[in-house]
Amino acid sequence: MIRHIVFFTCTNDNRKAVLDGLSLLTQIDHADVLEIVENAKMDLYGNDVDVIVYGEFKDEAAFHAYKNDPLYAQATDTVKPLRETRVAADFDTHKIYKKA
Repeated sequence: MIRHIVFFTCTNDNRKAVLDGLSLLTQIDHADVLEIVENAKMDLYGNDVDVIVYGEFKDEAAFHAYKNDPLYAQATDTVKPLRETRVAADFDTHKIYKKA
């Protein structure tokens, strides 16, 4: 399984618009799980992130199909001018180091 996690920062004025723009991603069928949420900001050391996208995909083919969907491009075009930063991490769960 591929996990896709993206963190966004944005101004307070743009937060709702970023959430609304990213909500387009939930209409794409290729994800097994896709969640878009505002950061609860409960960490003691850093709360810079405003919005999170979390996705799970059965394999790389499903992940690439998601990224190539026209709705993905539409969401990107909508959100890119509204956000300040974007940091993404993608990983294969079969390659996770786990506690023995």
